[in-house]
Amino acid sequence: QVLVAESGGGLVQAGGSLRLSCSFSGRELNKYLMGWSRQAPGKEREFVAIINWRGDWTHYGDSVQGRFTISRDNAENTFYLQMSSFKPEDTAVYSCGPSPVATTSLLGFSSWGQGTQVTVSS
Repeated sequence: QVLVAESGGGLVQAGGSLRLSCSFSGRELNKYLMGWSRQAPGKEREFVAIINWRGDWTHYGDSVQGRFTISRDNAENTFYLQMSSFKPEDTAVYSCGPSPVATTSLLGFSSWGQGTQVTVSS
């Protein structure tokens, strides 16, 4: 089981930037890819990004491609989501979680953290 904890959310203006962090712990961590999802009020959870253990493979959701960047620091057991060029529609609770398989959607993720709120003002 992999435990995660998100941090770094807040209020940001449209066009601005923010970095989220996700600390993770558990056993056999090198068997997991790590990813981000988000859920806006009244909407379904949406896939945001995923990264493999070595950090040499990433995939992004269409709505964030080119604006968000996922990275990781295995020595610190932490991975990140650098977000820029914010749009009001990016407002959501952002959650991180592990996946034992390489996936380009929400399918495969075994769990999600409690999340951190990101609010974009126009």
